Amino acid sequence: MNLSNHFLIAMPDMEDAFFAQSVVYICKHDEDGALGIAINKPSPITMDMIFSATGKNIPMRMQHDSVMMGGPVQVERGYVVHTPVGNWQSSIGVSDGIALTSSRDVLENISREGAVDKILISIGYSSWGKGQLERELADNAWLTVPADEHILFDIPYEHRYAAAFAKLGIDPLALFSGAGHA
Repeated sequence: MNLSNHFLIAMPDMEDAFFAQSVVYICKHDEDGALGIAINKPSPITMDMIFSATGKNIPMRMQHDSVMMGGPVQVERGYVVHTPVGNWQSSIGVSDGIALTSSRDVLENISREGAVDKILISIGYSSWGKGQLERELADNAWLTVPADEHILFDIPYEHRYAAAFAKLGIDPLALFSGAGHA
């Protein structure tokens, strides 16, 4: 099983403080584990704050976008999910058109024509050790669905959880394990 370029969708009853109601874009999944970026957990940092620190111009369409909390690992570092893949110092090709880059050169070139089309910036990332994600899937902690660039880059972060469920044709409310009484 290789879930690279898939979304992990947290089951509605997940109680983990960070991952509850999260959608994680899996950037790498192999026999050693998995690495992903939560795409619907905003941090208090916005893109214009990041770019004012670099002295670089940011395209107007991105100025007030939130930087995501990509996960609880290495929250002091930034990670960029972007199209096109390009040729950056430290990148993982996720698909033919999407890459995860952790080097600063992608940010330094964001305003250069054709360098970066779509972008999602996070601080931190999510990771699973060897066999850990497979165990969590077997325990029904997550649902999976092939990633969708529209959900990843174009839909506001607060609608990504519902949009990922809609891609499966499932109403998340139908998945709660507790029974109710009227």
